[in-house]
Amino acid sequence: MDYSVGWSSRAIADVNAIAEYIARDSPTYASTIVGKILGATRNLGQFPLSGRMVPEFSDQMIREKIVAGYRVIYRVKGETVTIATVMHGRQVL
Repeated sequence: MDYSVGWSSRAIADVNAIAEYIARDSPTYASTIVGKILGATRNLGQFPLSGRMVPEFSDQMIREKIVAGYRVIYRVKGETVTIATVMHGRQVL
Protein backbone atom coordinates (compact mmCIF):
# COMPACT_ATOMS: atom_id res chain seq x y z
CA MET A 1 0.00 0.00 0.00
CA ASP A 2 1.35 3.39 -0.98
CA TYR A 3 0.81 6.44 1.21
CA SER A 4 -0.08 9.77 -0.34
CA VAL A 5 2.63 12.38 0.11
CA GLY A 6 1.86 16.09 0.35
CA TRP A 7 3.69 19.27 1.24
CA SER A 8 2.47 21.89 3.69
CA SER A 9 2.52 25.48 2.49
CA ARG A 10 5.20 26.15 5.11
CA ALA A 11 7.45 23.39 3.75
CA ILE A 12 7.09 24.74 0.22
CA ALA A 13 7.96 28.24 1.44
CA ASP A 14 10.94 26.81 3.35
CA VAL A 15 12.36 25.13 0.23
CA ASN A 16 11.81 28.28 -1.82
CA ALA A 17 13.60 30.39 0.82
CA ILE A 18 16.51 27.93 0.95
CA ALA A 19 16.81 28.03 -2.84
CA GLU A 20 16.71 31.83 -2.93
CA TYR A 21 19.33 32.12 -0.20
CA ILE A 22 21.77 29.68 -1.81
CA ALA A 23 21.15 31.09 -5.30
CA ARG A 24 22.61 34.44 -4.21
CA ASP A 25 26.01 32.76 -4.44
CA SER A 26 25.33 29.84 -6.76
CA PRO A 27 22.14 29.14 -8.69
CA THR A 28 23.57 25.78 -9.72
CA TYR A 29 24.22 24.70 -6.14
CA ALA A 30 20.75 25.92 -5.12
CA SER A 31 19.23 23.70 -7.78
CA THR A 32 21.33 20.76 -6.59
CA ILE A 33 20.24 21.17 -2.95
CA VAL A 34 16.56 21.50 -3.88
CA GLY A 35 16.89 18.39 -6.02
CA LYS A 36 18.39 16.48 -3.10
CA ILE A 37 15.62 17.62 -0.76
CA LEU A 38 12.92 16.58 -3.23
CA GLY A 39 14.72 13.32 -3.93
CA ALA A 40 14.79 12.43 -0.24
CA THR A 41 10.99 12.60 -0.13
CA ARG A 42 10.26 10.54 -3.24
CA ASN A 43 10.21 7.16 -1.48
CA LEU A 44 8.11 8.27 1.47
CA GLY A 45 4.96 6.98 -0.21
CA GLN A 46 6.37 3.46 -0.05
CA PHE A 47 8.54 3.78 3.06
CA PRO A 48 6.93 6.40 5.32
CA LEU A 49 8.84 5.32 8.42
CA SER A 50 12.24 5.36 6.73
CA GLY A 51 13.31 8.60 8.41
CA ARG A 52 14.42 8.76 12.00
CA MET A 53 12.15 9.95 14.81
CA VAL A 54 12.55 13.66 15.50
CA PRO A 55 14.46 13.80 18.81
CA GLU A 56 12.54 16.85 20.07
CA PHE A 57 9.26 14.92 20.01
CA SER A 58 8.25 11.63 21.57
CA ASP A 59 5.96 10.79 18.67
CA GLN A 60 6.96 7.93 16.37
CA MET A 61 4.89 9.43 13.57
CA ILE A 62 6.90 12.66 13.41
CA ARG A 63 10.04 11.81 11.51
CA GLU A 64 12.85 13.44 9.57
CA LYS A 65 15.40 12.90 6.89
CA ILE A 66 18.68 14.79 6.94
CA VAL A 67 19.68 16.13 3.53
CA ALA A 68 22.84 18.20 2.99
CA GLY A 69 22.56 19.74 6.46
CA TYR A 70 18.80 20.36 6.23
CA ARG A 71 16.10 18.61 8.22
CA VAL A 72 13.09 17.49 6.20
CA ILE A 73 10.49 16.97 8.92
CA TYR A 74 7.31 15.10 8.14
CA ARG A 75 4.32 13.51 9.82
CA VAL A 76 2.71 10.17 9.08
CA LYS A 77 -1.01 10.08 9.80
CA GLY A 78 -3.28 7.35 8.53
CA GLU A 79 -2.27 6.75 4.92
CA THR A 80 -0.85 10.26 4.43
CA VAL A 81 2.65 11.65 4.75
CA THR A 82 2.83 15.44 5.10
CA ILE A 83 6.12 17.27 4.76
CA ALA A 84 5.76 19.81 7.55
CA THR A 85 8.91 21.90 7.34
CA VAL A 86 12.42 22.00 5.93
CA MET A 87 15.00 23.74 8.07
CA HIS A 88 18.74 24.05 8.48
CA GLY A 89 20.13 21.55 10.95
CA ARG A 90 21.50 24.35 13.16
CA GLN A 91 18.14 26.03 13.58
CA VAL A 92 16.17 25.37 16.75
CA LEU A 93 12.92 23.53 16.12
